[in-house]
Amino acid sequence: MSQSFFDELEDYVVLATGADRATANRLIHTIVENLNEPVADYVRRRHRELQDCGYKNGKIWEFLRGELAARPLAPPRFSERQLRRIVYG
Repeated sequence: MSQSFFDELEDYVVLATGADRATANRLIHTIVENLNEPVADYVRRRHRELQDCGYKNGKIWEFLRGELAARPLAPPRFSERQLRRIVYG
């Protein structure tokens, strides 16, 4: 993405939220990094996070399918088996 795009987006976030420029910049870059995270990395990370919260795999696969479908650039729908293969190989 071009620097002018980030500058314009930063201006918008500052005006819309009242955040300072440094906070707006961190927010934008965090969002962009999140959206650019490869699907397999996202699945493994979220599986670990949900396990740490005490969820069992059956519920985790359900959560992951819903989260992936809701992403702005949603990947193809994964079956439970496909998700297990991403996590466990």
